[in-house]
Amino acid sequence: MTKIVTAPYDVAEHLRTPKEMALYLDACIAESDGDAAFIAKALGDIARAKGMSEVARDAGLSRESLYKALSGQRNPDFSTILAVTRALGVQLHAAPAA
Repeated sequence: MTKIVTAPYDVAEHLRTPKEMALYLDACIAESDGDAAFIAKALGDIARAKGMSEVARDAGLSRESLYKALSGQRNPDFSTILAVTRALGVQLHAAPAA
């Protein structure tokens, strides 16, 4: 019998372009069912792909507080979300609910 070996999957390793990052965030927002921590975790994935230190600096936050805010363990302030999206170069959009 062949032994199956698995490895952890890190989506941040696959987010290379701003377009891929924006599409990933859009997909996560669509699947979040209103879970702010889920969206924060998605932003954390994108921030790790771009470089957490750079994003923290551009957002005006410490790296440690950014890791905590985007861990998926808590619901960050909306002002933090706006600062991070601005630093990431992505925009949030609204559309009528289906």
